[in-house]
Amino acid sequence: MAAEIVNPRSDSASGSSDQDGGAEPLDSFDPAFALHRGGKMAVQATVPLRDKDDLSLAYTPGVARVCTAIAEQPELVNDYTWKSSVVAVVTDGTAVLGLGDIGPEASLPVMEGKAILFKQFGGVDAVPIALACTGVDEIVETVVRLAPSFGGVNLEDISAPRCFEIERKLQERLDIPVFHDDQHGTAVVTLAALRNAARLSRREIGQLRAVISGAGAAGVAIAKMLVEAGIGDVALADRKGIISADRADLTEVKRQVAGFTNKAGLKGTLEDALAGADVFIGVSGGTVAEEAVASMAEGSFVFAMANPNPEVHPDVAHKYAAVVATGRSDFPNQINNVLAFPGIFAGALQVRASRITEGMKIAAAEALAAVVGDDLAADYVIPSPFDERVAPAVTAAVAAAARAEGVARR
Repeated sequence: MAAEIVNPRSDSASGSSDQDGGAEPLDSFDPAFALHRGGKMAVQATVPLRDKDDLSLAYTPGVARVCTAIAEQPELVNDYTWKSSVVAVVTDGTAVLGLGDIGPEASLPVMEGKAILFKQFGGVDAVPIALACTGVDEIVETVVRLAPSFGGVNLEDISAPRCFEIERKLQERLDIPVFHDDQHGTAVVTLAALRNAARLSRREIGQLRAVISGAGAAGVAIAKMLVEAGIGDVALADRKGIISADRADLTEVKRQVAGFTNKAGLKGTLEDALAGADVFIGVSGGTVAEEAVASMAEGSFVFAMANPNPEVHPDVAHKYAAVVATGRSDFPNQINNVLAFPGIFAGALQVRASRITEGMKIAAAEALAAVVGDDLAADYVIPSPFDERVAPAVTAAVAAAARAEGVARR
């Protein structure tokens, strides 16, 4: 069903036509512009303002008593403001979807979209914040100064390798969850789908050898999570080939990756690594030759997640693979971050976690996989984002894991 446009603007106010009236408004022929007109979200009061008595409680003088109490006991801010239930969605606009470095203003439609996904699928309020800076320290300092207003920070569409350092520095300086969704959301959903694919084939994760195309934010995070989950072996390939410890051209992040991946010591190209592999995970774009897919092990899994064009088209993948997944909604088994991040933050905020741990992410993946249950099939290894069981299951699992790991504060 099409979304209802609740905040329309007139053509004259929208700036969508020229001063002479010669150009038609963009939304006269494109429904995407019609839906986005005026933005996709708004602030709504949760308390009544009907008369002077309401006003005196919501604002002055009643608000002063609350402010004084928080000044004396700062932790009360979580009980008497929205801080503990709101997330900042922060970007610098350098790696937006498949569009690349388009800048902060152009990133706002995506950040608004992310915010409404938080609300729709996790019941979490979120505020889009697009920053007009790209330096690591500039971004870190800006977010640290904004942090008193928020219960968590979701980093979004920040290019690698800066995203790794930005997340690490913010995690060190803040006592609220900081989560780069392009990394960890993708990894959680990928692991959930892989667990179910393995279960379908009556294998354990530890029996699988995986190959990841792409050593950016998502690829590195997926590799880390698969290793944490006990994968038999995993190798990453970037534009120059398989990442191995003997390569002299590796960045610091890739050197770290080389230290915990590729136990088999593979060298050469992505295609070389795929020979005999059980799993292909694509997070890079580009195209993988059909011959390379054909060289994979019998009963293999192909997760070709580049959008809008998967690295391996599903029609080709199905010739050779037992399970096929993509990042697209028009094919079965969509690896979609919205399955993870709303519930992960909802669970973390519910217990006022100080951070999101590896254990919490693993718990999220296990809960997500469990939603599929006995309905498991080759075209159903991961649930739909619209399955109403998803967010509650992930929320509960993350909250429980936070308590178990000692990062919960209530």
